[in-house]
Amino acid sequence: MASGERARYWQYAELPGVDLLHARYIRKAFARHTHETFVFAAITEGVEAFHYRDELVHAGPGQIALVNPDTPHTGHAGVPEGWTYRTIYPDAEIVRSIAADTLALRGSVGFTTPVVDDPYAARLVVGVHRAAEEGNALAADSLLRLVTARMLRSHGGLVTPLPALSAGARNAARARAVLEDRMVEPPTLERLAGELGTSPFALLRAFRDAYGMPPHTWLTDARVRRARQLLDSGTPPAAAAAAVGFTDQSHLNRHFTRSVGVPPGAYQRARGGGRTPRSGGGGTAPGSAARTYKTGPTMPP
Repeated sequence: MASGERARYWQYAELPGVDLLHARYIRKAFARHTHETFVFAAITEGVEAFHYRDELVHAGPGQIALVNPDTPHTGHAGVPEGWTYRTIYPDAEIVRSIAADTLALRGSVGFTTPVVDDPYAARLVVGVHRAAEEGNALAADSLLRLVTARMLRSHGGLVTPLPALSAGARNAARARAVLEDRMVEPPTLERLAGELGTSPFALLRAFRDAYGMPPHTWLTDARVRRARQLLDSGTPPAAAAAAVGFTDQSHLNRHFTRSVGVPPGAYQRARGGGRTPRSGGGGTAPGSAARTYKTGPTMPP
């Protein structure tokens, strides 16, 4: 990481289904990627800029960046001094259950805007982090539910069902299935298009329209997501790299860090790597697993 950058990616055992990231980035640039979870990123200093679908948006102090699952986005500094944020990644089932409990919304829910100007909600996100750091399970869970319900009320709702697939969209879905199945040795675009009975450029356009990125970018993102699953189960990073089709561990390290924000080894230690997380020590709350990956001075709160 660049001098002065610092990131801590971790979990609090009393807040299952939620990952936490507290980071300061200056020259860091996230590649276009997706998450299986929701993203609530409260900016505390500086400005983050990110492409959300086809729009470049900015989030500053007191604002929250909201990203729905499986939604392509990037991330980079919007000002020379970079940005500091606290992020929570609640899985979709948690958000759905809160929507059903507080708003009587049942089904697929999501957020309608990528940036929300709500300093109070941003403080709630920071509060989730601080409660988890202090080992206060009641406060962490309560604040998570409060901020999620607040965001759903003001900027959320049921996701509109997708229309029937066009021929191009069907080809894109078939191409995605092929890439998932042949992740280690994927076909060329020309060969893939030939197998599906279409042209390379038609498939390229259809895939980008359907998934917000071209097939090769989607494949890299899918490899990182599968590598995360393997790391969670205790697979060593080198073995995970080979299993998903990266040429070696350094190849995995580069793409993993560009999508997740920390290297795979640090991520695996933070997640427990399929093992029971160790408690206490170094200011880490009991029942949590944490890893700080840093260079430079202490990160601002």
